[in-house]
Amino acid sequence: MSLACFLLAAGCLPQKALTVSSTATLLEGVAKASGKQSDLRVIREGMPAYLMLMDGMVEMLPTNDRLLLAAAQAYSSFASAFAEEEDPDYARVLYARSKDYALRSLVTRGMKDPVERSLDSFDDGLRRLGERDAPYLFWAAASWGSWIRMNLDSMDALAQLPRVERMMRRVIELDEAYYYGGAHLFMGIWFASRPRIAGGDLKKAQQHFLRAIDLGEGKFLMAHVYYANYYARPSLDRNLFVSTLEMVLESPPDVSPELTLMNTVAQKRAKELLSHVEEYFE
Repeated sequence: MSLACFLLAAGCLPQKALTVSSTATLLEGVAKASGKQSDLRVIREGMPAYLMLMDGMVEMLPTNDRLLLAAAQAYSSFASAFAEEEDPDYARVLYARSKDYALRSLVTRGMKDPVERSLDSFDDGLRRLGERDAPYLFWAAASWGSWIRMNLDSMDALAQLPRVERMMRRVIELDEAYYYGGAHLFMGIWFASRPRIAGGDLKKAQQHFLRAIDLGEGKFLMAHVYYANYYARPSLDRNLFVSTLEMVLESPPDVSPELTLMNTVAQKRAKELLSHVEEYFE
């Protein structure tokens, strides 16, 4: 059945026939299957249709937290894997949609008005979230942070960074292992990419990167790529940079089946970084 036919059929179904649970489960299943795919071309060409399907489902079920979370993950992952380096303008649009869905999912979990509320009220809202809210909080922060990173020329966007940092710190408190230690990866990049006068600290960055690698049991290869690019490179540690990326290339991408896609992307990034080693370490 084509996407158009599927959407048409879905639109004709009685609302009660398309249950919240079955819809979210269906899309989560598609996401898991995509994660096991090693052919980047298949995902690159097929993902836009999947995103359109997600948009249609969200239109039908606009307050379903699981569906909003799945849509945020899909848009963010597609932007990160395929659009960010090739078409920044497109990535900016994708991250904006991801941020919108993720923040909406967070609102359904009780975090009201995360963008406009005062920082004191924002912190109070974060304290009210529990361990089950960690996935929603993580993807909201990740999508929001990526959107800010693609809009660094906007003072309004940069002014929102403290909220993202607070959210990731709360994720670490609630469930530091979520998404292979993803919150630690964020904090590693956070400390590594800022000047010392603005709170940058390579030692703290290294601690977060190594913790993320440990939590992911070394299977999430993108963590090693980030470690090489954001820690070894600014530390001028050529040997660490090269050995870390070579390890990524030597590792089987399907070391963990659900990470096959992201690990394949990580190997592609590792090759690109290694091709510039003489430039980075003149």
